[in-house]
Amino acid sequence: MSEFPRQIDCKGTQIELRLMTGDDAEAITAFAKKLPVHDLLFLGRDIQHAKVMNAWADAVANGEMVSLIAVRDGEVVGTSAIVRDHFGWSPHVAELRLLIDETMRGKGLGRKLLEASFKLAIDGGAEKLIARMTPDQTGAIIMFEDLGFRGEALLKDHVRDRDGEPHDLAIFSLEVARALAQQRAYGFT
Repeated sequence: MSEFPRQIDCKGTQIELRLMTGDDAEAITAFAKKLPVHDLLFLGRDIQHAKVMNAWADAVANGEMVSLIAVRDGEVVGTSAIVRDHFGWSPHVAELRLLIDETMRGKGLGRKLLEASFKLAIDGGAEKLIARMTPDQTGAIIMFEDLGFRGEALLKDHVRDRDGEPHDLAIFSLEVARALAQQRAYGFT
């Protein structure tokens, strides 16, 4: 993880990409509060609530979760999380979660954050990666599919927004060994 912090260019916008610390909870909460609620539906909990954000920060501080944050001019504009349950039945599986500020979409930040998280998850020993999103998040779906993720499940009416409206939840997955073998076969590694 010595490659962080690092500067990345997102179509002319300079972004610092670094590991999240427990001290970042307030800045990430401010970032989350600017996001449309629909962007948060794939998360198990609503990170716009302080208790949830504090639990995330505690998990990062305790080494239970790895998260990256993207910072522009001192303000968080993106974040990712690599979520694993080392004591459950699927310790080999890591869930990748990604949130990008609306002003930074289409500038390559999401892809760079996803690729960095992908590498961190693999370096951490994950053998299978999953991602959840609503099916209408086409930009995110394309980005994950470009990395090799494929649709695995569609859960009908699985989440409800704050107005009680149901939304479907799509689950995508990638088997790391297979993806790495394909990359080697095509000379990408």
